[in-house]
Amino acid sequence: MKRWVWVCTLLAASGARAQAPPPADPDPWLSRDKALHFGLSAGFATVGYTLAGQSADSTEVRRLVVGGSFALAVGATKELLDFVARTGTPSWKDFTWDVAGTAVGLTVSWLVDHFIVQPAHLWSGATRLN
Repeated sequence: MKRWVWVCTLLAASGARAQAPPPADPDPWLSRDKALHFGLSAGFATVGYTLAGQSADSTEVRRLVVGGSFALAVGATKELLDFVARTGTPSWKDFTWDVAGTAVGLTVSWLVDHFIVQPAHLWSGATRLN
């Protein structure tokens, strides 16, 4: 009888131990930090796209390349500083959100440029930006 008490006690203890919650992820996919990476990258992509459009010989492809390069360079520099200078914790998840923000920023910039800015120039009699 004592043996069954010990077996049941061990089984109950092992079951309780197996149901303990896993340790918290120090770098979750969804956090305030990831939202900042996404938003700032989208903003940098938009700024790069807009500044590249100031040139008279600017094309859509050039604006997209400059905007994307600018945003990704800022994100990569931030992660490199985190790694080398220990200014933070380097994270591939952060850089993934930088890429996603860059893509969204470029998409929104292109849509606004293509469907709002360029038609407005055509209606005013100005030359097309491409």
